[in-house]
Amino acid sequence: MYNGGWKWEDIIRNWRWLKALGVTAKYVIIFITVQYNVTYTIDDKSEHVNFYEYGPKDIATIFFYMLIAIILHAVIQDYILDKINRRLHLSKTKHSKFNESGQLVFFYLFSFVWGASILNAEEFTVNPTLLWKDYPHSRMLFQVKFFYICQIAYWLHALLELYFQKIRKEDIPRQLCYICLYIAHISGAYILNLQRLGLILMVPHYLVELIFHASRLFYFSDENKQKGFTVWALLFVMVRLLTLTLSVLTFGFGLAKVENPGFSIADGNFNVLSVRISCLGAVCLTQAWMMWKFITFQLKKWREHIKKQIPKKKITNTKNKLTTKELNRANVINGAAKPEDGASPRIRK
Repeated sequence: MYNGGWKWEDIIRNWRWLKALGVTAKYVIIFITVQYNVTYTIDDKSEHVNFYEYGPKDIATIFFYMLIAIILHAVIQDYILDKINRRLHLSKTKHSKFNESGQLVFFYLFSFVWGASILNAEEFTVNPTLLWKDYPHSRMLFQVKFFYICQIAYWLHALLELYFQKIRKEDIPRQLCYICLYIAHISGAYILNLQRLGLILMVPHYLVELIFHASRLFYFSDENKQKGFTVWALLFVMVRLLTLTLSVLTFGFGLAKVENPGFSIADGNFNVLSVRISCLGAVCLTQAWMMWKFITFQLKKWREHIKKQIPKKKITNTKNKLTTKELNRANVINGAAKPEDGASPRIRK
């Protein structure tokens, strides 16, 4: 017997269990914490600055936070959106759109506040030349890397929610299209070390989307509340122009004149003409597609507004015609016409 009443077999068994627990904890940390921490010194001083790079282990971290996003999605749906839906008594089509907008409002609000706080601490919002100066920007602060990981994790979870939420077949192509566009653009900015450009374009875009979906929620509660769509339309066009301007400046002029052009995966340098043209083309095509959808949406609303006014005019005209006919019929009694304006009726033979 051991002094505390333990046998050596029990101690060895517990030690193996603790060792296995330590090994599992080591792998669990890969999923939870942000990986690839790199410490740099500034000007040969004792001060150390922690930066982060990206690598294959980020896939495990993205997978973990994708599961967290699924849990948060279910909590928001059960405890907030479903209770509001019961009070509003919406139809099936409005019910699905209300759930979609409700989930996106929470995400866009959180992402906009978080992204704006990061931009507030950065200098490239004041000096746009920092978007391409000293490229590649392979070193990221913790908040920037964690922001991108959460963004990719959320939009990957949105793909799974198309199955979990049993979305209507008519809405799946539309949602699948913009979810894939988000994943492609955010992942591209993250992998190509264009985090600064992606962040400064993402924040105003999320603000515009937040206004749109919040306006749609107010519209479902009361159809007379449509002023938010006007604000959204103005900001939508402005953000599209801002996105095109910054993209052309960065890919067309800034990165083309940078001092270290070349392609190197190890260094994270993707400053090649083909990559720049591909990125600029992807941004321009996406913005053109969004503007086309915006114009068709506005034309559709304008036509619906006109159709609502035309039947009213027709109804008033038909009422006037009916009244005149009824008066003419009322003036005829037993084959003889009533006297009008003092005129004597014609005698029937």
